[in-house]
Amino acid sequence: MPVLDLSPGDQTATVSGDTGLLEVYAALPAGLFPPFPPVELPGGVGGLVVRGGFGQTFFFGAEVLGVTFRAPSGRVIRAGGRTVKNVQGYDLTRPFVGSFGALGEALEVTLRLRPGLSVRHVLAPGTLAALGHLTARFAWQDGAEVHLMHFGHAREVERALGLWPGAREVTGPLDLTSRFPAGMGVGEGAALRDRRFGWVDGGEVPPVPPLFARVAARL
Repeated sequence: MPVLDLSPGDQTATVSGDTGLLEVYAALPAGLFPPFPPVELPGGVGGLVVRGGFGQTFFFGAEVLGVTFRAPSGRVIRAGGRTVKNVQGYDLTRPFVGSFGALGEALEVTLRLRPGLSVRHVLAPGTLAALGHLTARFAWQDGAEVHLMHFGHAREVERALGLWPGAREVTGPLDLTSRFPAGMGVGEGAALRDRRFGWVDGGEVPPVPPLFARVAARL
C-alpha cells in the first residue's frame, strides 16, 4: 500500500519513505494534492523530504507534519504527528526536512494535503530568473523552458498561469529518475533547477552547519 494512512477530512496522508511521488498522486482522491508536483524523482517521498522538496514556491517544511526516521546511530525516531498543531516536546520534523540525510533516513512521512477544484500544468520558454515573481504553486526550469503548475479554484489557476506567452499544456506526469542514476544532488551548470538549487546527477549536498552536525551526532 503506497499510502499507509489517508484522512481526507483532516487532509493528511502518511506514506512510507520509499513510496514514489507518482504513487502518492495515484492513491489520493480527486481534489486533494500533495506538496509536490506530479514528477517522479529519485528516492521517493523520503528522498524528496530530505532534499527539502522540489519546485515549490511556498515553505515546504510546513507541509510535512511528521516523520519517522532512522538516525545515523540506528535509532528510530518519531517526530511530529498527524495533526497540524503538534507541539509536544522538541519537534525534529522541521530540522529533518532539507537535512540531506544528515539526520538519517525517512521511514514514514505524514504530509499535509491541500484541496483544489482545478489544476493546470504548463510549459513555457524562458528562465526562472526572467519570470521574476510567481504566483504558481510550483515552478521549475528544465533547460530553456519553465514548468508552472497550480491548483485551486479555476479563476485562481487562470490568474496564476494564464498570462505566460508561448505556454503549452502538460497533460501527464513526468518521470525524471533516469536523469539521476547516481542520485540527485546540488551542483553548478544544472539543466534542472528550481528556486532553491540546481539539481545534477550525483552532485554534492550543501555543507552541514556545525550546530546542526552536533544535533545529528546526539541522535
